Amino acid sequence: MIQVKELTKSFSDLRRGSVAALDRVSFEVRPGEIFGLLGPNGAGKTTCLRILSTVLKPTSGEAFVAGFNVRTQPTAVRARIGFMSSNTGIYDRMTAREMVEHFGRLYGIEEERLQRRIDEIFTMLQMHEIGDLLGSKMSTGMKQKVSIARTIIHDPPVLIFDEPTSGLDVLVARAVLQAIKSLREQGKCIIFSTHIMREVEKLCDRIAVIHRGRILAAGTLADLEHQHGQPDMEELFFDLISRYEERLEVPQA
Repeated sequence: MIQVKELTKSFSDLRRGSVAALDRVSFEVRPGEIFGLLGPNGAGKTTCLRILSTVLKPTSGEAFVAGFNVRTQPTAVRARIGFMSSNTGIYDRMTAREMVEHFGRLYGIEEERLQRRIDEIFTMLQMHEIGDLLGSKMSTGMKQKVSIARTIIHDPPVLIFDEPTSGLDVLVARAVLQAIKSLREQGKCIIFSTHIMREVEKLCDRIAVIHRGRILAAGTLADLEHQHGQPDMEELFFDLISRYEERLEVPQA
């Protein structure tokens, strides 16, 4: 459902010249799977996800979403993808239902189908009681639910969650993770970007550890712990990054 092949993205920096935010990144994500993209801030996670959602164009390499090329077929990709970040961007003067309706109409969903879809989503996310609440009156948790609802209103087969629990308290974060689990059960293909180890352990079927724009390791948690001799996710993460940094410090012959 998602195929990423040797994806590279470079930016120009006045002092450092060309800087690679992504360096030959490759991975695949299947339907009914949550693929965790785990890395520290600045590792390249968001750059990768913005390319997949057609916001950025890659410098080189290829990426396909539901069989469509993100570079040459961006409109088809956008119709089949839902993207949610930690920045909810909720409109203060619109109600929860109005906001979700607005995004549904942007996707061209027929009105009768749109109303049925909204009712389904509001039931799944337990949102009926906030349907008429203005964005300015919503708690952070309520805003996150609205953000999820508008992300999935067009029922896309591919979903991308970029640090969706950042800044949330434990109860709200738990509700967000439960919603993502339920979407996996519907057969969605999901990328989940985070730097929180506990979320990866609880949620993801497979993970890739990314640092300085490179994939350092990828696989199931059990496979990675076995391959690298680390029985703990946090220790595995720090070990991979430490070893990579040590290699960078070794003078080239």
